Amino acid sequence: MTILVTGGAGFIGNNFVHDWLAAGDERVVNLDKLTYAGNLSSLADLRGDERHVFVHGDIADRALIARLLAAHRPRAVLNFAAESHVDRSIHGPSEFIQTNIIGTFQLLEAVRDHWSGLGEAERGAFRFLHVSTDEVYGSLGENDPAFRETNAYQPNSPYSASKAASDHLVRAWHHTYGLPVLTTNCSNNYGPYHFPEKLIPLVIVNALAGKPLPIYGDGRQVRDWLYVRDHCSAIRRVLDRGVPGETYNIGGWNEKTNLEVVQVLCRTLDELAPAAHGSSYAAQISFVADRPGHDRRYAIDAGRIEKELGWRPAETFDTGIRKTVRWYLDNRAWVEEVQSGAYREWISRQYERGGAGG
Repeated sequence: MTILVTGGAGFIGNNFVHDWLAAGDERVVNLDKLTYAGNLSSLADLRGDERHVFVHGDIADRALIARLLAAHRPRAVLNFAAESHVDRSIHGPSEFIQTNIIGTFQLLEAVRDHWSGLGEAERGAFRFLHVSTDEVYGSLGENDPAFRETNAYQPNSPYSASKAASDHLVRAWHHTYGLPVLTTNCSNNYGPYHFPEKLIPLVIVNALAGKPLPIYGDGRQVRDWLYVRDHCSAIRRVLDRGVPGETYNIGGWNEKTNLEVVQVLCRTLDELAPAAHGSSYAAQISFVADRPGHDRRYAIDAGRIEKELGWRPAETFDTGIRKTVRWYLDNRAWVEEVQSGAYREWISRQYERGGAGG
């Protein structure tokens, strides 16, 4: 048995691949474009593992997807591949349209062609799981109820608009063609292998380097925080038990302001890696101009996945943050490599587009 994972060298995708292989022996074909946030160093421990087949390629390359599906005949396709940074989408939205919309379309079409040619039993067992975000729902007021699966889509950034479009395509391919799809919308993830442009890894890296800890606006934007390994367990549960055509919100039940998150990080770093100057890392906090269209609050109601599929997160915010900080302290070489860009030079020497390796 085999699954195909797209975007499996990125933050959530590589955590999922590790989680999947730790739980069993089912093989993973891992397709990733290896943009700046996709990093083979995150998969270095899987080199030589016959259960993991890495392929360098783009979900928008329909011919490549078709070849992979024909060669490996996966029982499921899990789509993690996405451009995902709001700030980057504001400065350069075209890549988000290309990957998140056009790429999802080409992937769906290749999968539909493959699925249509399967035998009846294989067609019935096949699943296409699309990993999305709570940002498609827009912004909440301070006292609004958390996002449920029935909330209307109201995306406010090029990133969230492109993800909303991809969600709509996935839904349409189920209702029009019968493709057995599952969609998950998650809250903000954090944990190991997070590229250091997002809030939590950026604060950890900057704090240790003695740099300012930048917080947008007044720092009171609220997010629900989900430890990435909890997210992985939820995706496994949806793949195993989810109803085709349905959407499941995945959250951590951890609403925090950005300022609260940074303060917790500073306290944890003060304990685990005290600064040489003797002061708290909180002294490095710096407030910067807010970004355009910054959503004020996201919150996920994860009641449906708990009630229907029996899933709840295992980590609290405090336990998850502690594990995250410890990972970054123990893996400083990984941070230095992804920041230097050296891994991209290595990729260009070692792999050609569409190449494969264990």
